[in-house]
Amino acid sequence: MSVSEDPQTATPRPVMTVVEDLASMISVNEGATVSRTVMHCENMRLVLFSFDTGEFLSEHTAAMPVILQTLQGALEIEADGRAVVLRPGDVMHFGTRLPHAVRALEPSKLALFMLDPRERAKG
Repeated sequence: MSVSEDPQTATPRPVMTVVEDLASMISVNEGATVSRTVMHCENMRLVLFSFDTGEFLSEHTAAMPVILQTLQGALEIEADGRAVVLRPGDVMHFGTRLPHAVRALEPSKLALFMLDPRERAKG
């Protein structure tokens, strides 16, 4: 449940946002990495990524905590001095500014939950 302001009273009111079948919302493109934002809600933004085999995101950091969930395929995540392979249903959390890299071991889809206190619901 999210919270949004009622324009008539300026008080927060609960809101429920649903996104069904995440994996179907993005396709794996040959030789490419693709991203698509599919949800903005209170304190969180959800971005989907697809990777063809061998595609990667080089080492980078996020300005906020994030949660990764593999939807399809196999992704090697390098962070905190380790390499971990995530498969469908696996979840990983990164703290703010933790350097990490992502590489697809096969055609893969990933849900990235960005935990941003500045994020607001978009209608």
